[in-house]
Amino acid sequence: MQRVIAYIDGFNLYYGLRAAGWRRYYWLDLRRLAENLLRPGQTLAAVRYFSARVQREPADPDKPSRQQAYLDALGTLPDLRVHYGYFLPKRRSCAACGAQWTTYEEKMTDVNIAVELLGDAQDDVFDTAIIVSADSDLAGPMRKIRQRHPRKTVVIAFPPKRRSFRLMEDASATFPIGRKTLSDSQFPDSVVKADGHAAIRPASWR
Repeated sequence: MQRVIAYIDGFNLYYGLRAAGWRRYYWLDLRRLAENLLRPGQTLAAVRYFSARVQREPADPDKPSRQQAYLDALGTLPDLRVHYGYFLPKRRSCAACGAQWTTYEEKMTDVNIAVELLGDAQDDVFDTAIIVSADSDLAGPMRKIRQRHPRKTVVIAFPPKRRSFRLMEDASATFPIGRKTLSDSQFPDSVVKADGHAAIRPASWR
């Protein structure tokens, strides 16, 4: 059996779902999603999820609590590890009126994916890597793996509304993640955690 590790770019996937208007699919069981992407003769060895803690916003004060509910649900999954980046605050200003506000830029996800991908290839813990992302910055590490480990396969699974021609050139194969796959990969509305409490799907994600 071919060993597969899935590397999931959390924000690339989230913004793809949002662009498609598929809020109902935010409550994704990422292990089930990865299993639904496997081909015959493959077995899932691990799932690596890359994200960052979101910031509370005046227009959306419940954003962190929704993310925490989701992270709690992911915490119940075996063989899934979360790798955190961070948000860098940036001050913006309006040239016309001088008004100022703070925005946040997510950092480290592509670097964290590259580090884990190259390390796992070197440690020979996968035969095929499935990367759920359309971030073209991942082309370099993908290319390096295919040069150094020609027997390993690196496949890109594009989130909805996301494509990268650069990744299409450098990957062993690419394909889009379809709506049925997302629908078939949902958590139940209530997920029981190890402490006996439940992680509940946010009402706005139904």
